[in-house]
Amino acid sequence: MNKTDSIARRILGWKLNRWDRWFDYEKGIFIHDSEFQPEQNLEHAMLIVERLENFGFTFSTSGESEVSFNNIRAKGETLAQAITNAAYSIIEQNADTNTTRIWSTLC
Repeated sequence: MNKTDSIARRILGWKLNRWDRWFDYEKGIFIHDSEFQPEQNLEHAMLIVERLENFGFTFSTSGESEVSFNNIRAKGETLAQAITNAAYSIIEQNADTNTTRIWSTLC
């Protein structure tokens, strides 16, 4: 599972429908993988920010290429890439802890 796929499934709660698209049950729509590119598109990255803020994370930036969600910081070449990297760090950091509790909160 790549970074974008992990974020789509574990943070946004989208389900893999086919090898090249997800299904957003909340909105009842299909999202093709080419339509969700958070590392290249700031608007897509802000969907991640919005979702994590709904889960209680506080988003802040330090310039145009560094962000943090609570105590998790990440950098990138762009703001969109930094947001994506931070979101993926949240996934990685919580992979070894009590995943049932965390993922029931996130999804």
